[in-house]
Amino acid sequence: MSKQIKFYIALTALAIFGIVLLEYSKPKQINWFASYVKDHKIPFGTYIFHEQLDRLFYDSEIINLESPPYQNLTQSDSIHGTYVFINSYVQFGDTELGKILEWTSKGNTLFIASENFEDELLDTLNLETDAISIFEVEGDSFQFRLSNTMLDTTTVVFDKSKYAPYFNQIDTLNTSILSTINGYEFEKDTENLITTPVNVIKQPFGDGTIILSLFPQAFTNYFILNTPNQHYTAGLMSYLDSSKPIYVDNYYKSGKSFYTSPMYILLNTKELKWAYYIMLIGVVCYIIFEAKRKQRAIPIVKPLRNQTLDFTRTIANMYYEKEKHNDIAQHKIQHFLEYIRTHLHLSTTTVNDEFLKNLAARSNNSIKDTKHLFTTIERHNENTKLNNTQLEQLNTLIETFKSNNSWKKKT
Repeated sequence: MSKQIKFYIALTALAIFGIVLLEYSKPKQINWFASYVKDHKIPFGTYIFHEQLDRLFYDSEIINLESPPYQNLTQSDSIHGTYVFINSYVQFGDTELGKILEWTSKGNTLFIASENFEDELLDTLNLETDAISIFEVEGDSFQFRLSNTMLDTTTVVFDKSKYAPYFNQIDTLNTSILSTINGYEFEKDTENLITTPVNVIKQPFGDGTIILSLFPQAFTNYFILNTPNQHYTAGLMSYLDSSKPIYVDNYYKSGKSFYTSPMYILLNTKELKWAYYIMLIGVVCYIIFEAKRKQRAIPIVKPLRNQTLDFTRTIANMYYEKEKHNDIAQHKIQHFLEYIRTHLHLSTTTVNDEFLKNLAARSNNSIKDTKHLFTTIERHNENTKLNNTQLEQLNTLIETFKSNNSWKKKT
């Protein structure tokens, strides 16, 4: 191995080591995906919420459900208590929503935190929703506050959203306001009786209760870990009945609660991920430096081209252009006689009837055609001045004679 190749190998290894070092030392990028999954510790996961839920309701039974609510409520009659849904957007569908509302009307509590609700649910509860843009409030964040003075009514801040949904219309006779959006008020000439946007409400439904929140971010890791926001989330949870089981939905989630791909486990563990990368780098290095040929490729030397035919064609063309038809005819005749001696194994010293008869038999030509050919040859031998037509006639007769013999060999 030459010094130049060793230098390039060392340079490549140094570059790979530098890339690995930079990737290892740079800070891990924050994942802001809104997953709302209970096991996710990313900012918009709900790992902290589920931990605090166990602490707040230590005397209650908390059950996490992975299957659709319609399946849970249909297959089991023992589900009674509070059903909690938290996600960016929760949409049940007509059949499933009807089943959930029927279950709620039997004395249970339905808690849904979502940035929007399906029209069927809003129409059933006489609600309408709208949203406030971040440009309509002071600063670059939204402020929220609990309405119940018996709870901690400290204003909390959320700065990771461009808009804040609120209930534009509510049934004021049957609806309790649990939380509002501060820092924004409706215009005085509005027909809405509510002066401050409402984002969390509670409403009776049959013998049960429905609690709707347009602020699901209140249950994320990012929100709860910013003091004093945890008191706001705990205040909302205080409306749940702690004497009955609490069923937490893990089906309607933007992110996955579990991963079926083995690559997730491999790439999500730092040590295994770098072991995988180093293995790939090693394979690439092997392909580059070891899988190549050990011996330099032998160049293909093309054999010298046989230019005899080209030379003969050139000379023939020269003779033809200078109208030396007699010379061409003599060469053609001599070549034909050599053909007879070589391929048909007949002596051309004496041309008589016996010779013509043997030649016709061996060449698959008739005796008449054979005699006509040699009569023409004899005539051309005596004629020293041939024209183009005579030369072409001679050539045609010879080629026809030879082609018949070729056909015989093939068959």
